[in-house]
Amino acid sequence: MESYSVSIKASAAKELEALPTLKDRQRATAIIRGLSENPRPQGSLKLAGASDAYRIRFGSYRILYTVSDRVRIVAVIKVAHRREAYR
Repeated sequence: MESYSVSIKASAAKELEALPTLKDRQRATAIIRGLSENPRPQGSLKLAGASDAYRIRFGSYRILYTVSDRVRIVAVIKVAHRREAYR
């Protein structure tokens, strides 16, 4: 299986840097890197109302991203606490 390229929106990169603990940042980074090999890993859910948007849970945080299969790109849109993620 070919790998996907992963891009992170500038605002999502700031949100990633702002995660409260080093452990949370490392875990989120590992999940995002894993999206290049498998853009729809176990535990990811498709978001309602969007044709190509997904989310992954890790603890109390969510990573929201889109997948474009034609051009093989995963775009990370948001990294946020669950109470803020879907606003």
